[in-house]
Amino acid sequence: MTSAAIAQSVEKQRVARKSTFTSIALNTVLMTLQIGVGTIAHSQALVADGVHSLADLFSDFVVLLANRHSGAKPDADHNYGHSRYETVASLFLGGVLISVGVGMLWGAGTRLATLRSLPAVHASALAVALLVLVSKEALFRYMLREAKRVRSAMLIANAWHARSDAASSLVVSIGVIGSLAGVRLLDPIAAAIVGFMVARMGWTFGWDALQDLSDRALDESAAADMRALLLSTPGVRDVHEMRTRKMGDFALVDAHILVDPLISVSEGHYIAESARLRALSDNRVLDALIHVDPENDALAHPPVDLPPRERVLAEVNAELAGSGLRATAVNLHYLSTGLDVEVILPAAEAGGVGEAVAGDAALISGTGSETGSAAPSLGRVDLEALKRRLGARKLDVLLQRDVAATSVAGAVEKEAPTAAGQAKNSESQNAA
Repeated sequence: MTSAAIAQSVEKQRVARKSTFTSIALNTVLMTLQIGVGTIAHSQALVADGVHSLADLFSDFVVLLANRHSGAKPDADHNYGHSRYETVASLFLGGVLISVGVGMLWGAGTRLATLRSLPAVHASALAVALLVLVSKEALFRYMLREAKRVRSAMLIANAWHARSDAASSLVVSIGVIGSLAGVRLLDPIAAAIVGFMVARMGWTFGWDALQDLSDRALDESAAADMRALLLSTPGVRDVHEMRTRKMGDFALVDAHILVDPLISVSEGHYIAESARLRALSDNRVLDALIHVDPENDALAHPPVDLPPRERVLAEVNAELAGSGLRATAVNLHYLSTGLDVEVILPAAEAGGVGEAVAGDAALISGTGSETGSAAPSLGRVDLEALKRRLGARKLDVLLQRDVAATSVAGAVEKEAPTAAGQAKNSESQNAA
């Protein structure tokens, strides 16, 4: 996790504690008023809303518990961290809300069945319902503002839970007003509506959490942003097989990047690391795994019967040894078109230049003035037969020359070689 992500996680935890403790304090007061006054005033709707506030208290403690554990560092059991604790908490909250909502609906149905024996609702129930309505709406606005600032899905869900409380308090207020006006049916109906709202909110939270736990991907807009970040990396020709999955409020990214197939492994690794750092610059990304491809492996793959490096080296070394030569390096390129082999001979053996050799392969002369010892030796190497044995599409022999630094008369230190002098001159021999 990057330092920016760590700082965001710390700030999110601080905001979660602050907003949740505010919610706990407010819900404790409101729940006491709702259940107490609702019981005395004979308002089932207000009592149901009080039970809803009690469920809020329970959910606040769950949020605090999840917030405490979700910020823990990765360990042996959770290599990617503990961000999904928040998702599990959201799923649990959804189940609690569904249970509370179903209980409210059951109570409202029972009350409707015994409507004639119900006592009249007292006006104090209306005062408490209006107080709860204003308080819950204010709490919702405060919590949503803080949750969006730190980009916490769990806190946003908790904020909208507070908004559902405000909506249910509005329904309770209407039911109490109707009951006070003589329509006693409205109070249990209001309680049933509150129960339905709570259950529906629980289903929404629970379903979203379940999708995230099932490795739901980022939305299309966020995925497009991620692809653009990777494509903007110097050296990346294309991006394919990009996959994302949610990890709490963050996401994990896997992607294949296409690079020049003839560059070195170290350069390909450097490009991949650069692409990864660009992906991590998005504060939604927890980690990124970048795979380097010389070709789009979603469309083409190298033939499966190509010889491994060990066999190629053995064949090349055996062939060169017969002529008294040895290779400095052998570069292999496994492509969908076949195997390309580059054999590099050292400067000491390559001499200065070469001349035409046997077969259809020619050693192109370099910038020197004398024929080196490598040319007649290389002429005895059957490059065409070597290429056939390897099953290679192309076989190149490169003669390498090093330009050494020159000494300055009377000076203790050597002059630094020029940029041109530092470069290695390579001459190519094609056995195509």
